[in-house]
Amino acid sequence: MSAASTGLRPSDRPSDRPSDRPSDRPSGRAPDALRELKLEPGVARHAEGSCLIRMGITEVLCTASVEGRVPPFMRGKGEGWVTAEYGMLPRATHKRGDREAARGKQSGRTQEIQRLIGRSLRAVTDRAAMGEMTITLDCDVITADGGTRCAAITGAWVALHLAFQHLMRNNIIARNPLVDQVAAVSCGIHGGVPVLDLDYAEDSAAHTDGNFVLTGRGGIVEVQATAEGAPFTDSELTSLIALARKGTDSLFAAQREAVGL
Repeated sequence: MSAASTGLRPSDRPSDRPSDRPSDRPSGRAPDALRELKLEPGVARHAEGSCLIRMGITEVLCTASVEGRVPPFMRGKGEGWVTAEYGMLPRATHKRGDREAARGKQSGRTQEIQRLIGRSLRAVTDRAAMGEMTITLDCDVITADGGTRCAAITGAWVALHLAFQHLMRNNIIARNPLVDQVAAVSCGIHGGVPVLDLDYAEDSAAHTDGNFVLTGRGGIVEVQATAEGAPFTDSELTSLIALARKGTDSLFAAQREAVGL
């Protein structure tokens, strides 16, 4: 399958700019502009589904692996299970980090992120349509420049969709159990301005930052928003949600292109 490549710069159209003042973002992007987005499906030869997602410099390889069994707590229920594992390669950042396997345990951050990815994918999956099988989404960060958990969720949906298509082609399931799309994007307040899709330079200096996991039909799976300095207001949160919806609309379009919908 060919790569889906989309240079998403909604602010290039004057009608989409929230204001006419020059951008103060380190990247020069307008407040409502995503980084350049590329989704490359089918990159892992042996996985039932895979996607390499690039958002600016951030790169995450997402693979879907199918097992014909479920965890003990799911046995006999006639439903499947979707779970995720997340990790950063040693040189995903500017200096080498130790492999968590070498340390003998995962960090709290890693556990929190992979649980978020699993929850996000299960929220849009009809697990009764899977039968008793487990699909594990492995999300490995190749290069980190902010927004890795959001990129992982967005790319993992593509990998999961392709895995279900594989199962349908092999007559293992009758229909695709995905009932909706799910994608995630970061938003924050940088320099007093609500902005979309923070890179590391912005994230490390933001007054408020958050991750928004939304569905294609407008549902909210999860919102993680934190004030790094002064508390944020209701109106600021509303502005961030509006930015997130605009950003995920573009992510949903790119997902559909990547899986051929």
